[in-house]
Amino acid sequence: MPFNKNGQKKLYSKIYIYRVKFTLAKISGILFCSILLIAFTKINTIYKITEGKITFSSEASFETITATSEKLTGALDTSNQKFAFFVSNSSFEGFNSLLQSEHFKESYIESEKNPRSVFTGKIIEKVPFQIPGIYSVRAKGLLNIHGVEQERIIKCELTIENETIKVVSNFSVYLVDHGIAIPRIVFDKISPEIKISVVATLKQKTE
Repeated sequence: MPFNKNGQKKLYSKIYIYRVKFTLAKISGILFCSILLIAFTKINTIYKITEGKITFSSEASFETITATSEKLTGALDTSNQKFAFFVSNSSFEGFNSLLQSEHFKESYIESEKNPRSVFTGKIIEKVPFQIPGIYSVRAKGLLNIHGVEQERIIKCELTIENETIKVVSNFSVYLVDHGIAIPRIVFDKISPEIKISVVATLKQKTE
C-alpha cells in the first residue's frame, strides 16, 4: 500500500532525527577521544640551558677586574615558571693575572668549600611562553654565593622565538651581603659592588 503524504513526512522526519542523532554521537565521540588524547599526552614544559654565559666585573678606583664563565647551567619549567640556575665557581676565566684568579677562587669565593653559585626561584609576571615576543619580567628567589643566601628580585628580559627562550639580565651583587671580605691591602683594587651580566639560551628538554 503506498504511503500517504502524512506517512511520508513522518518517515522523513524519523530519518532526519536519526541522522542528527548519529552525527551528534559521532561528534561527541571525536570530542571525547580528543579530550582523552590531550589529557594523556605528556606536554614537555621543561627548558634547559644549552648555551649560558655569566660575566662579573669589579670596577675599583685602581683596577678593573673582569672574568667570565661559559659553564652556566639550569632549567626553567614554563608550567609553573620556576627556575634554577647554577655556575661552577672554579669555571671563571679572565682576570688580569693568574695570581688574581687564584685569589678569587681560594680566598674570596672559596670554590673548594663553595663549588657553585646558585639562583633558584620563580618568575613573578605571568609569561605567555607559547607566544613569540620580548618580555620584561622579574625573577624572585634565593641567590646563593659563597654559601650565603640572599632573597633577591632580579630584572630579566626574555626573548621567545623559534621554540627557544633567551634570557638576558644585568644586576649587582654586594660582597658584604654574601660574607666576602676585602683585605685592606687590596681595598682600592676590588669594588664592594660586583656587576653581573647573564646571557642564556634555553631549549625544550628532549627525552
